[in-house]
Amino acid sequence: MPMVEPEFRHPVQCFAHRTVDVRSHILLMAVVNRTPDSFYDDGVTFALDAAVGAARQAAEDGADWVDVGGVPFSPGPELPPEEEAERVVPVIAALRSGGGPAATAILSADTFQPLVAERAIAAGADVVNDTTGLFHHDLGRVVAAGDAHLVITHSLATPRTPVPSPRYDDVVAEIREYLLRRIDLALSLGVPEEKIIVDPGHDLNKNTRHSLEITRRFDAFTTLGFPALASVSNKDFIGETLDQHKSARLAGSLAAAQVCIQNGARVLRMHQVRPSVSAIRMTEAIMGWREPHRLQHNMHGLNRDADRSAGPGDAAPWDGPKPASPVTKGVKP
Repeated sequence: MPMVEPEFRHPVQCFAHRTVDVRSHILLMAVVNRTPDSFYDDGVTFALDAAVGAARQAAEDGADWVDVGGVPFSPGPELPPEEEAERVVPVIAALRSGGGPAATAILSADTFQPLVAERAIAAGADVVNDTTGLFHHDLGRVVAAGDAHLVITHSLATPRTPVPSPRYDDVVAEIREYLLRRIDLALSLGVPEEKIIVDPGHDLNKNTRHSLEITRRFDAFTTLGFPALASVSNKDFIGETLDQHKSARLAGSLAAAQVCIQNGARVLRMHQVRPSVSAIRMTEAIMGWREPHRLQHNMHGLNRDADRSAGPGDAAPWDGPKPASPVTKGVKP
């Protein structure tokens, strides 16, 4: 599969503390959820200290971006915006005012509520990640007034309400048309074109076949000219395709992410940061966008011995009996 290299309307994206040329850089968005019912971590980062610590660790591990959410997408009772803000805003404020890589990372609030967005931007958020595609029009006005970026995501329902058995005639074409309409809406609300990112919304009101089709044809969204975000990490379409529990979906998540990158994705929203950073950096090096960390192999008059030392996570050296010698009796050289 050849690499799709989109013609971006605004290839240089300027966030509050960093500038990124998305023609040659793939951004990794780490996920921190202050929800007791997060689908992936079951509330491990619900406590404020745990959320801040996880976000700081993600930035230290190489994440460019940390997405902080206080309400899951899944159906359920609406959380009052004041309470949602109390979950999200202190994390963003702590990250932005602290030291280390997290202080200068891209920070986003995963919310569809204008009040939460306004307070998050005031606390230091660069981006509002709206999984409802501007269900609340005032959210666009808040983003515009705060000079923040907006992620426009495809979904069908009123927030936190179910859509049983969603149907599409052509899921990719319909999502593409939806995103175009919502881009026009965002522009009419004052969000500048250079501040828009699009997300087709894997698994959001879609079944596994829909999400596989979105992944395979992701270039339909990257050719819109805006940076496209792929949120594939550990999702149900991976679990159903591979028959795997959420704890075993890393390889499938990286495979899906790689196909999206091949089709032009420039932001990946992933739970496991270190392996995702490695996959991104390897892809960037293959594409000639990044230099290798070092060059040693076959670079000297006498090649160095291969590095056979054990690293973190490698199997321990074998200390049992030596394997038997190959059977050679009766074998002619």
